[in-house]
Amino acid sequence: MQKTRAVIVGVTGRMGQALLRTAPEFADLAITGAVASAHSPSLGRDAGEPAGRRLGIAVTADLPATLGTADVVVDFSQPQAALAHLSACRAAGKPLLIGTTGFAPQLSEAELEAASRDIALLVAPNTSLGVTLLAELVRIAARALPPQFDIEILEKHHRMKSDAPSGTALALARSAAEGRNLPAGEATAAVGASRTGPRRQGEIGFAVMRGGDVVGEHEVWFAGLGERLSLSHQATDRAIFARGALRAALWLARQPAGRYTMRDILFKNQ
Repeated sequence: MQKTRAVIVGVTGRMGQALLRTAPEFADLAITGAVASAHSPSLGRDAGEPAGRRLGIAVTADLPATLGTADVVVDFSQPQAALAHLSACRAAGKPLLIGTTGFAPQLSEAELEAASRDIALLVAPNTSLGVTLLAELVRIAARALPPQFDIEILEKHHRMKSDAPSGTALALARSAAEGRNLPAGEATAAVGASRTGPRRQGEIGFAVMRGGDVVGEHEVWFAGLGERLSLSHQATDRAIFARGALRAALWLARQPAGRYTMRDILFKNQ
């Protein structure tokens, strides 16, 4: 069996290390490249050292040099590097999964759409299969319930997370907006305590908490008069995101050029 060859970008970060630890679970996957920033102290070292295994692959800052041995690229690096990584993969014709969040305005929707005409591209603010299903359930609930039900998204993450609301919370808001046929940007309220005054009809609100080592928790309220529907997901192990990302990467490597989402992983072949 010929294995799918994957290059991991952001290999020294939390998700990069989780991907390395989880990769042995996928018999049809081979890690052939490991990329970090130009300032990483891990450059030149074996990529598997922090994860407690030896891969025989040195960490490099040169993504284009690794692409000759890649069937797909998985990027969980920094937002400011996203455009350069997208451009390198587009030039080499390599499928790319972007798991980095908070990259606007460094990477515009127009640039993503343009790249997807040349390569298979999947942008995923959350690669958990459970969260992917949650987004679909939120879309269904928003479509089914009358607009008198207020929608509020509550999210909790560890103290080191830099973007707020999380990319997942914003994705859930987009799902809710799609369910109600609303423009996502116009439907989104201010975050947490910055919101003042009575709630306006149709807005989608956020409540954000940061602290400790919380991996990730998301809850969507549909609050009506006298009743409330709650849909939620709790992540207790970062490995769920790694498993979802690697499963998606294996799928993406076989797809033609185009724009894809995690929803395609669950529902495309059903």
